[in-house]
Amino acid sequence: MMLLVRQIVAPAVMALAATTAIAQDKPEWATSKWGDDDQIGAANLMTPERVLDAVGLVTDGKVYSLGMIVGADTPAFPPRTLSVTVLQPNQVSNSGLGSNKFTYNDDIFMGWLGIGPQIDGLGHAGIDHVYYRGLTDADFAKASGLTELGLEKLPGLVGRGVLIDMAKFYGVDMVEEGTAYTADDIKAAAEQQGVELREGDVVLFNSNWMDLLDGADPDPLRFGSAEPGVGVSGAEYLAEIGVMAVGADTWGMEVVPAEEEGVAFRAHQIFQPQNGIYILENLDTRALADDGVHEFLFVLGQARIKGAVQMIINPIAIR
Repeated sequence: MMLLVRQIVAPAVMALAATTAIAQDKPEWATSKWGDDDQIGAANLMTPERVLDAVGLVTDGKVYSLGMIVGADTPAFPPRTLSVTVLQPNQVSNSGLGSNKFTYNDDIFMGWLGIGPQIDGLGHAGIDHVYYRGLTDADFAKASGLTELGLEKLPGLVGRGVLIDMAKFYGVDMVEEGTAYTADDIKAAAEQQGVELREGDVVLFNSNWMDLLDGADPDPLRFGSAEPGVGVSGAEYLAEIGVMAVGADTWGMEVVPAEEEGVAFRAHQIFQPQNGIYILENLDTRALADDGVHEFLFVLGQARIKGAVQMIINPIAIR
């Protein structure tokens, strides 16, 4: 009898000890305020009350498409590429379907979903292979798709959008690469432009960096090799406020090169694994900036592909 008890209890004790060790090894930041099973992070801030408040910002009914046009020649973080192939399937040697000769074109997409205007889901950025909620690659990152935190879990993002025009704040036509938006810069720019940052906001930054793709003097190589963007103190400030998403008109949202030599994409880590905040990249914010729009209804409905880490998007701003 005693042997049987030992056979049952000993493995249970060992398993409990292993679980306790794992819990102790889990970084403090890896505990989500929305619970151990949460799948959507800061999107939990998208309450009916906040959505209704955001709808109240619509006064003119003017719609702004924030998704830049993306193609095979769009600069992208290596090794990301894409291509589109248009076919007329099963129609090469006939007049189409039916007596009415129905013909059609279809297209095949081959490429990375994190290219051009995109949303980074919460399974994207990590710290030494530890992600939002303390999940590790072995826990959820399968080659066939994420088993947790996939973008199919996100219903979309709707809320109060805020544009901070950093080109206007710095008094330049286009913000130079390597310019970090610090907490003090963001606070001062918001005050200059008469807008308050609040919990649950979608905060977008305009630098006119997109002019390097389609402006008077395009330079796609420069566009993709560095960028202005959110710095470490700026990211910490936005996370402290409790924003829902942060986006910019650059390919990586945060400053490149980094403020500290040898550090890579620290703002991504502050936003995503540590705070569950979504990242939006390559958004064309110039029309909003040109019209002096700083508050608007933000609407994003991404394709809900099961297990996807990122997604090409076309968010809409409505003033």
